[in-house]
Amino acid sequence: MSPVSPRSPLLIALGRSVARPVRARQQTCLRAQCPLAGMTTRHITTHPYAHHAATISVLPTSVDRSSPEFLENSEKTAAAIASLKDLHTNIERGGPKKARDKHLARGKMLPRDRVTTLIDPGTSFLELSPLAGHEVYPNEDVPAGGIITGLGVIEGVTCIVVANDSTYDCPPQPPT
Repeated sequence: MSPVSPRSPLLIALGRSVARPVRARQQTCLRAQCPLAGMTTRHITTHPYAHHAATISVLPTSVDRSSPEFLENSEKTAAAIASLKDLHTNIERGGPKKARDKHLARGKMLPRDRVTTLIDPGTSFLELSPLAGHEVYPNEDVPAGGIITGLGVIEGVTCIVVANDSTYDCPPQPPT
């Protein structure tokens, strides 16, 4: 990952009080922020070591996975998960096709494309409220409340991202 340019508009706007970006396997601390003066690097791990994984015990269970009650609950859960996945797919698609086409014809980027373009390549975006407007307004479909909110990495800094989705015909939002 290349270092952030000192002339970056984001750094200028934030007054250059931003910590260094997280690298793949280690993170460099600023000396002023480290509680231990000699500590300049800390390692980040996403998996347990083999000797730790071997000591993890599995809790015993008395659930009979072949019982009719378990199988019925399993089928209901699978149906609920499939329904939720379909709902998320519809939300990710955006507003109606006609509204998306009109948006693109005006030369505008779709909101999820704007978010993808904004965050750093190779980083993820954690959407916080995709079901915010689900079944809130009677007879209206307003997924995510007509707004995309989440956490993303921009120029190495984790930021809150908010993007208005104008492909939906939303009721007016009250001031916050």
